[in-house]
Amino acid sequence: MELFAKMVERDYEQVVVCQDKTSGLKAIIAIHDTTLGPALGGTRMWKYATEEEAIEDVLRLARGMTYKNAAAGLNLGGGKAVIIGDPRSDKNEEMFRAFGRYIQGLNGRYITAEDVGTTVEDMDMIHQETDYVTGISPAFGASGNPSPVTAYGVYVGMKAAAKEGFGSEDLAGKTIAVQGVGNVAYNLCKYLHKDGAELIVTDIHKPSVERAVADFGATAVDPTEIYSIKCDIFAPCALGGVINDDSLAKLKASVIAGAANNQLKEEKHGVRLQEMGIVYAPDYVINAGGVINVADELNGYNRDRAFKKVVGIYDNVARVFEIAKEENIPTFQAADRMAEQRIERVRYARGTFLQNEHHILSRKK
Repeated sequence: MELFAKMVERDYEQVVVCQDKTSGLKAIIAIHDTTLGPALGGTRMWKYATEEEAIEDVLRLARGMTYKNAAAGLNLGGGKAVIIGDPRSDKNEEMFRAFGRYIQGLNGRYITAEDVGTTVEDMDMIHQETDYVTGISPAFGASGNPSPVTAYGVYVGMKAAAKEGFGSEDLAGKTIAVQGVGNVAYNLCKYLHKDGAELIVTDIHKPSVERAVADFGATAVDPTEIYSIKCDIFAPCALGGVINDDSLAKLKASVIAGAANNQLKEEKHGVRLQEMGIVYAPDYVINAGGVINVADELNGYNRDRAFKKVVGIYDNVARVFEIAKEENIPTFQAADRMAEQRIERVRYARGTFLQNEHHILSRKK
């Protein structure tokens, strides 16, 4: 792998490789773009098969955060970190404190949070060494678990998608197939059940399914059946890559709106959704509630204020649909266009300001 070639191809600013022999820390921090502000993105801990796989993952995730933060209207750039190791057996306090010192050394260019394989408790250990961390315990004046806020964002985004697909945002009586019933999806189901939606759920973890059936009167189906279920809305809330050749051949939904990241297996599948007339709410726009929530900590966390900001996901999703129709492009491309345009506007404004400032200083001389 030629790292610099990959950085130049997608215009990454910085990649930092970190190790601590005593604790066993092996970590990579990738900063993609800081045009809008310091890079914010979580730390993922995963048992990667190779170092190359870890680098590929952190680069992909960091760029995704640039687009997510930009589309959400945050004054934050995109970055991500990965720790190579088994989150169930390789964690220790020294590891996260060492990692916190590396983050501190970046002097605010990168701000972390929890992600797959890391927890609030892990962030608390990082916080012992740096203030550039979000998603820490409420005892520190922070937000704690972001799942309920993420779920609320997906809920309001789904209403925008329903309006686009059915002409009304009302979810009462709509059949919604929810793939995965983890923390985010369970909270999403609360909102959907309260609105009178009919829920069909699946998950490889049976207790999660049983809880949804008991609490919301949901119908349970086998994970292999969820794509072929006749429903109004399909909500992917588990793994990525679930919109693919196989699933598209079975899908009977009119709208796709869910919490999972990287839902499209390939870009061609987003094009195919447009051809099929299926309304697709791009994942990084609709699931931005979590990052909006932790970003609020940077101003001194206020839960009511964070929820009010998350309501804006409705308008963001609606704007994606507008751009898609105006330019006759798939919605995933429209989301990218919306994010890129915001970044370019800020980059242009900053460049103009610096040019003017240089001109003024030159005249004073």
